[in-house]
Amino acid sequence: MSEHPHEHGPGDGHGHEHSPGPLADASVRRARPNDAPAVGMVQAVVFRDAYSGRLPDDVLEAFDPEPFARAWRESLTHPPEGAYRLLVACAGDQVVGAAATGPSQDPDADPAWGEVSLLAVHPDARRQGHGSRLVNASVDLLLEAGADAVTIWLPADDDGTRAFLTGSGFGPDGAYRDRVVSPRGETMREVRLVARIAPDEG
Repeated sequence: MSEHPHEHGPGDGHGHEHSPGPLADASVRRARPNDAPAVGMVQAVVFRDAYSGRLPDDVLEAFDPEPFARAWRESLTHPPEGAYRLLVACAGDQVVGAAATGPSQDPDADPAWGEVSLLAVHPDARRQGHGSRLVNASVDLLLEAGADAVTIWLPADDDGTRAFLTGSGFGPDGAYRDRVVSPRGETMREVRLVARIAPDEG
């Protein structure tokens, strides 16, 4: 998992209200290599939607499904060492969301911290519980891998995703960073949210 702006994304805590049709069978499962094109499409659409107005236009235009799909196909075909996993949320057979988990890459992280490095639900599939299912499944995976806390980074002004994650048990721990988001050196402030997931002792 490289440290690039597109490695981190918002969940389904915000977006346009709409009247969803009948809810197809909803599920979360581990991604397979042939899911890569669908994950790439979801990631590109979500990032363009989420970062519109936050990132320069030339950066938004770089959020293209094909490079995302190629990167996911490579990582799913040849998984990196460690507890890295990609989950997909499905409505019936259609992939509508994704979450990537792994060890925290933060310099100040405890060895037992895990990270959700991607959390994305297609705008047309929001308000249907996919984000919550992805978060819950991600936490379960990281708990099985021995994590006692989970972190996620998000834009400092993304109040919708922050509210969604707060409702899921996350809270800011005071950490922030200014991520370089363009070749010209423009930055975007991000904040870290943490959820403690270790079982209570005793």
